[in-house]
Amino acid sequence: MLNTSGIGGKTPEQALATLSDMTTDLQPIGIQEFHARIAKAQAYMQANGIDAIYLNAGTNLMYFTGLRWYASERMVGAILPAKGELEFIAPHFEIGSLNDFMQIPGKINPWHEHESPYALFLQVLENMGIQAPATIGIDESAQFFIFDGINQLQQGLSLINAKAVTAHCRMHKSPAEIALMQRAMDMTLEVHKAAASILREGISTTEVEQFIHQAHKQVGAPGSYFCIVLFGVATSFPHGVKHAQHLKQGDMVLIDTGCKVHDYLSDITRTYVFGEASARQRQLWNAEQQAQAAAFNAAKLGVACEEVDKAARQALAQSGLGPDYQLPGLPHRTGHGIGMDIHEWPYLVGGNTLPLAPGMCFSNEPMIVAPNEFGVRLEDHFYMTEQGPRWFTKPSHSIDDPFGLNA
Repeated sequence: MLNTSGIGGKTPEQALATLSDMTTDLQPIGIQEFHARIAKAQAYMQANGIDAIYLNAGTNLMYFTGLRWYASERMVGAILPAKGELEFIAPHFEIGSLNDFMQIPGKINPWHEHESPYALFLQVLENMGIQAPATIGIDESAQFFIFDGINQLQQGLSLINAKAVTAHCRMHKSPAEIALMQRAMDMTLEVHKAAASILREGISTTEVEQFIHQAHKQVGAPGSYFCIVLFGVATSFPHGVKHAQHLKQGDMVLIDTGCKVHDYLSDITRTYVFGEASARQRQLWNAEQQAQAAAFNAAKLGVACEEVDKAARQALAQSGLGPDYQLPGLPHRTGHGIGMDIHEWPYLVGGNTLPLAPGMCFSNEPMIVAPNEFGVRLEDHFYMTEQGPRWFTKPSHSIDDPFGLNA
């Protein structure tokens, strides 16, 4: 007999019928915001002696220019100078597509397949008036062959990690970004509730994953951006195991999933018991809840990121877990930043002395791993406001009522 509120009792069809499109009133990031991002980056570059940065195809290019293009073996990107207009670099045969996807207009510098895009990159810098000695940031996510190709040809340039600029801009979310993330989080929480309602003895993790993908579509997302479903002992592996499991009475259930809404992501984990919780399951679940609350309460403006991680570990130590990374306990950092990438700056981890500031967004997931038994991860996200931290989604209520249906 099931004792956990909201777990089981519905067919997949019934559960999907409770969901509807939650995206109809949303708008993507507008042109004005892209211009503001470029201006912020250029102001930082001027203040810190960085003459230009290269933005490679992928998230950074999309963040600053709105151009949706995925990294490949061909160099496609943009050069953003500290002063002046940005310019693009791309294969000649892609000019038509590039113009079609372009949001922020800029000159396209094309290269043919037999030509060196790295030599072209250096020529474009020179045409911009940027010559040695100069400091050039290379997108931290660019493939090594791009850095290597430029580095072998350049003379007198200082090539640095562009993360100083990209992270400076991206880690502070605007109200428009936070609104998109809020909706994505709301959508995924509803999907979590629906997924919990279809659980039955014998159901496979694969079936639940497929349902969650459909449920995310039902609320207006393209589907699940990622999905981890674990039962029983498999829940003690933070990112899962290779084989599917089938649900049994008394199993711990861990579901970690998210979706993308206008390029911004959600990421929520819920852990609960299928059936009646044992004393051990209840003990560690409550310890996880306390650690998550301790981390949130430690998140004050101006406090170092590492202090949030420390607060979670201290709470776990008071429950007899750890210390540090020892198991049973917390084997990884307490949280990561989130936005257009599922993991981005800043990180709530020991050694990170960056102070918390408005607009920063974090996961809060001080997972407890008890090897060969089970794991408990409660993951919600919060963002920093001028008044302190604010939850995107309310944390799990209790092991017997994880979604607060009876609260």
